[in-house]
Amino acid sequence: MPNKTFLTTHTGSLPRPADLTLLLQEREDGKATPDLDQRVAEAVRDVVRQQVDAGVDVVNDGEMGKIGYSTYVTSRLTGFDLAEAPTSRTPVDLTEFPDLQDYRRPVGPAIRYAYTAVCTGDIKPRDTQAVHKDIANLKSAAEAAGAEQLFMSAASPGVVSVFIPDRHYNNHANYVGAIAEAMRPEYRAIVDAGITLQLDCPDLAMVASRYASLEEFRTFAATNVEALNHALDGLPPERLRVHICWGNYEGPHNHDVELKNIIDIVLEVNAAGLSVEACNPRHAHEWRVFEDTPLPDGRYVVPGVIDSTNNFVEHPDLVAERLLNYASVVGAERVVAGSDCGFGTFAGVCNVAPSVVWAKFQSMSEGARRAAERVRDRVGVR
Repeated sequence: MPNKTFLTTHTGSLPRPADLTLLLQEREDGKATPDLDQRVAEAVRDVVRQQVDAGVDVVNDGEMGKIGYSTYVTSRLTGFDLAEAPTSRTPVDLTEFPDLQDYRRPVGPAIRYAYTAVCTGDIKPRDTQAVHKDIANLKSAAEAAGAEQLFMSAASPGVVSVFIPDRHYNNHANYVGAIAEAMRPEYRAIVDAGITLQLDCPDLAMVASRYASLEEFRTFAATNVEALNHALDGLPPERLRVHICWGNYEGPHNHDVELKNIIDIVLEVNAAGLSVEACNPRHAHEWRVFEDTPLPDGRYVVPGVIDSTNNFVEHPDLVAERLLNYASVVGAERVVAGSDCGFGTFAGVCNVAPSVVWAKFQSMSEGARRAAERVRDRVGVR
């Protein structure tokens, strides 16, 4: 739970240095990368310091050592192999507006890794030391930068199943259940290290348009939540938060499922924190969902108050307004400022210039300060 009015954090991934991106891609291609571990540790130190300097309260490692927020698991778990060809699926909203492709910037080369892995065998833990390297890097960097509150993101079973097609289990419940069991050691290691664990769950919203009906998607999402809760069994909810989104890309999003139609399923996850997109123009109004669906006791919400798909630097007063909207329905003490999604979801893919990312964080920090000041003024505290 937050311990002050309007802490600041973000969704997880941050822009990686170009040389580190190259090393990550070379590792993904099976090439020798003897300098990678040292370079990751250096990058984590730098990115933690930058977060602290920008006013971020709850910081992470920027996912510096991961090729992508979901597909990194292929090097940590057994059962995955390379597909013969990409298996990407264009979102419905982009196919509906074909001329939009002429106006969208091409993504970087690393996006191919999100679509070339497939499940071909039993999924089991393989490299259980990788997460401990991540933890050590983050803790060392945090100590050097004076950061006290830490989080670390990890792929949910459901999002792994979305990005990595199954050619082995031939049953979604069995597939996502196997992923959940294999991810348990990573989840527990992060929590046991005293770090808040963020479960990345865009599968609970992003892929709804692929399904023939809302009920069919809700069944899919409920299955994923059941598997996730199994993986989280025994972990304290107050050390857990979950992130949902509708796809981290600039597009019409006119086929997105509405938050009100999935909020009951999302709140079934045994995690205290809920990170949601809140400045995406298709979802900026959805703070009102909590008027009809009260946030359960012991929960808090992390609305995105800065956008991860454009290079506008949000005005601090707009950040404050977004925070105060949520505070008006759930209470200021249960709102943490965040970003809509990650700024470097896959290595080499970034819609926002790195310098603009840090300017956005600074604006978020100032906006959170202004929002907190307005809350204090309302209750007569000086």
